[in-house]
Amino acid sequence: MSTLFPSKPGIERNWHVIDANDVVLGKLASHAAQVLMGKHKPIYTPFLDTGDHVIVINAAKVKLTGRKDTQKVYRSFTGYPGGLVETGVQKVRATRPARIVEDAIFGMLPKTKLGKQMYRKLKVYAGDKHPHAAQKPAPLAVRRKVS
Repeated sequence: MSTLFPSKPGIERNWHVIDANDVVLGKLASHAAQVLMGKHKPIYTPFLDTGDHVIVINAAKVKLTGRKDTQKVYRSFTGYPGGLVETGVQKVRATRPARIVEDAIFGMLPKTKLGKQMYRKLKVYAGDKHPHAAQKPAPLAVRRKVS
């Protein structure tokens, strides 16, 4: 008997919604990254994109632990000498709150073309509304630490 090998037409892609309200950023990101990669499916193959689509809502209300609210810094480089731009997490949360969640999830995906392909299936929204109701996304719960 031969082993079943997934092919592009045979991969079923579902849509999931994750509510980030009061969820720790790292737990949310690792859970979303596993769903994007397809590790929750029995047909998971490391060199194929077998994952599902993920919608994250309420990204502005994600929780940061420890002193990350004051110490975490996002860095980008313009390409010019002396062009390092450092922005604190409080300013990023005020101007573009979805970036916090996007960067955390992107950092947990593979650093290849396949990882970029997986990242394209991620949709992040700062509020609780999203335009993907036609895809009938199923709610996906992230385990919260009991404290």
